[in-house]
Amino acid sequence: MGLSNLMSRPEPALSPTPKSAWRFASDAQADTNSLPGAFASVQVPGAGASWLRRFLAFVGPGYMVSVGYMDPGNWATDLQGGAQFGYTLLTVILLSNFMAIILQSLAARLGIATGRDLAQACRDHFPPAVNIVLWLACELAIIACDLAEVIGTAVALHLLFDIPLLAGAIISALDAFLALYLMNRGFRYLEAFVIGLLATVALCFAVEVVAAQPPVAAILKGFLPSTEIMTNSQMLYIAIGIIGATVMPHNLYLHSSIVQTRAFERTSSGRREAIRWATWDSTIALMLALFINAAILIVAAAAFHTSGHQDIAEIEDAYRLLSPLLGLGVASTLFAVALLAAGTNSTVTGTLAGQIIMEGFLRLTIPHWARRLLTRGLAIIPVVAVTVLYGNRGVGELLLLSQVVLSMQLPFAVIPLLMFVTDRGKMGEFVISRRMTVLAWAVAIIILLLNGKLLFDAIA
Repeated sequence: MGLSNLMSRPEPALSPTPKSAWRFASDAQADTNSLPGAFASVQVPGAGASWLRRFLAFVGPGYMVSVGYMDPGNWATDLQGGAQFGYTLLTVILLSNFMAIILQSLAARLGIATGRDLAQACRDHFPPAVNIVLWLACELAIIACDLAEVIGTAVALHLLFDIPLLAGAIISALDAFLALYLMNRGFRYLEAFVIGLLATVALCFAVEVVAAQPPVAAILKGFLPSTEIMTNSQMLYIAIGIIGATVMPHNLYLHSSIVQTRAFERTSSGRREAIRWATWDSTIALMLALFINAAILIVAAAAFHTSGHQDIAEIEDAYRLLSPLLGLGVASTLFAVALLAAGTNSTVTGTLAGQIIMEGFLRLTIPHWARRLLTRGLAIIPVVAVTVLYGNRGVGELLLLSQVVLSMQLPFAVIPLLMFVTDRGKMGEFVISRRMTVLAWAVAIIILLLNGKLLFDAIA
């Protein structure tokens, strides 16, 4: 049974969501679409078209969301896990990916079924004072995410072109104009750019995995659960880090909005089909994220675990040692190119998420370039300050801090999402089933508890 079918409780027809279900919605807000410039801008073939053509029309949002699961902030835990413990933690990457698939499918379902993104849904459900708190938490998460992207891009530019980190951080501000250009061209251009960079990252690591020649039997064994993960305290800590960094809060806001860029029929059957294709799109895209995260860990395990370099944790150290250990001169360059592609991709989707959050919570629209330069400027300031005061090692600590901030914001996104998709008054016939409700809350509680432990360990 497909995931989208499991989440549905079939009823005869879609009844309009009653206004009373959204306590703070006003008539003036009723016709406000998420991302109005791109809303329903991607055409969907008619009912007579093949299933493949109709599915391909929905391909794109899932890949934009998958960017958040392989951004520079995720690389450190994958590198450290592979270097210290070989292939054992592959099962944790698999589990975390399964959790991501569930939560992202729920975000897509919310957007398609209600016509609201998660920020708009919060605005229409919670009182204004609560919404201000949620909005501030979201903005903090966007800045923290941008911080990781600045660091990743700056480190990649330093590794590839020997550009100082300080200069690289400042150069990274120029991607504001890249994001603006792509958005002005059309949403399909933006999706194509993101998918192209994702393909670049995947190709780079495919070459690295082939060069590493990891033992297939050890990889397959790594995907099986191991009791050692629970009994080894160091391994458990890194496992918690991998799962805890799974869901990026802004991804839930992003996904609930961009699925509405498709011009599907706003009817019961049209929404049902859109949910099905959107679920397949995000599931397949997140399997690509699974491959990339697993590949990072596999390369680290093959290159560092058995060669006496188990203490590798910094991206720069991994870059310096990859080529000599793998015996492939281009290995380090491919690693840095993948990092640059991942960082650039994250900035594009982060820009979009920031716009969705600001417009959804505040109904405030500012030019894309101003929004981008503002958030990027706020992210660059701490990178510049830390680089000047503490050097390159300080930047690594700042990257860790950004992940802690993201962990703090996660409950403000996950809990409202599950509140909404389990509410029949809001979702109508598209409310998720009891079985999926139990599974979704179990996933959310696990992620929130693990993030809480990471936060406690970081500040203790």
